[in-house]
Amino acid sequence: MSFEASSPVGADVSLDAGRARQAQRATWVSIAVNVVLTVFQIAVGLFAHAQSLVADGMHTLSDLVGDFMVMFASRHGANPADERHPYGHGRYETAASMVLGLILSGVGAGFLLTAAARMQSLDALPELHPAALWMALITLAGKEGLFRYMLAVAQRLRSPMLVANAWHARADAASSLVVAVGIGGSLLGYRFLEPLAAALVGFMILRMGAMLAYEALRELIDTGVDPEEVAKIRETVIGTCGVIDVHDLRTRRMAHRVLVDAHVRVDARISVSEGHRIAELARGRVRASHPDVLDVLVHVDTEEDHAGSAGRILPGRAALMKELDEILGDDVPQAAPAVFHYVGDQVEAEVYLPFDWCIDSARLEGLQERVRRRVEASPSWGRIALLCRIAP
Repeated sequence: MSFEASSPVGADVSLDAGRARQAQRATWVSIAVNVVLTVFQIAVGLFAHAQSLVADGMHTLSDLVGDFMVMFASRHGANPADERHPYGHGRYETAASMVLGLILSGVGAGFLLTAAARMQSLDALPELHPAALWMALITLAGKEGLFRYMLAVAQRLRSPMLVANAWHARADAASSLVVAVGIGGSLLGYRFLEPLAAALVGFMILRMGAMLAYEALRELIDTGVDPEEVAKIRETVIGTCGVIDVHDLRTRRMAHRVLVDAHVRVDARISVSEGHRIAELARGRVRASHPDVLDVLVHVDTEEDHAGSAGRILPGRAALMKELDEILGDDVPQAAPAVFHYVGDQVEAEVYLPFDWCIDSARLEGLQERVRRRVEASPSWGRIALLCRIAP
């Protein structure tokens, strides 16, 4: 039996909308800072003959592209679930993180190639102007401040996409630091330091982009959450009243949320409605105790079901009823539909007889003996219980 949420994702629409507004506000701040820095980095870099500063400005320009991608993803990722996207649109954030990582990797590789070419012709490099150093220091301060602001917002919203964008700003700050050191060393006479700084910047950016793309890829291929978090979810499910054990507990991420599938073992002889209630209790407990969990799909197994049925295919209800009617005979009226329990590799039945029919002890003993012989001779039947119904 599988029981899924009756309203899996619609309850969090207003929360996601507010979260998207905060993400967009932070991104607009990043866009404003990057626009100003890009213009001044490229202008000063060209004026001062500092190719590393121009390259760093182009890196900042790539941030602008990333910021607009974040805006697009956060807006569309907040859309509620629909018929084609029953789990919502959270994977927009994952896709944006993947593209941001690829952009960083491409920019970093470009820096490495350009720096390698310039280091082969140091004598042909023009003299640097001191304005390049001041611009590099201003850029360093601006990018470090932007990083700290963006990371604080990302941690409050638990958004991997905003974390990626924040670390994008930190990569810029680190690259600006290297550029400042390289320009300063070049102004002191060590001309190889500026192209070397560009090469180091390229490596740092390439590494960061590869890491971001790798984490996004892990989510896209449904990598589970950390084992520690899985263990906590398992404890929550097992603590549900009526759950004997849990197995095949699986998790996967969708942006900042988690989807959970769990198989729980319950008593084999409870009713379908009680099994459904246990599943709903387990689902509610997990969502209440783990705010990151978006939805839980609970599959209910009988107590012995986990051991399998040794390859035996047990008959369905129609075939069981036909055989049961043959065992009981035409003279045995049933007061209620028979209840079947699939326990391990056998079937158990509960047959309710009218009270008046049970009064005749000799007739009842004869029926019991006939049932006992058929159960002993059948590979499918484990037990047939005859119950006397004394009230409506």
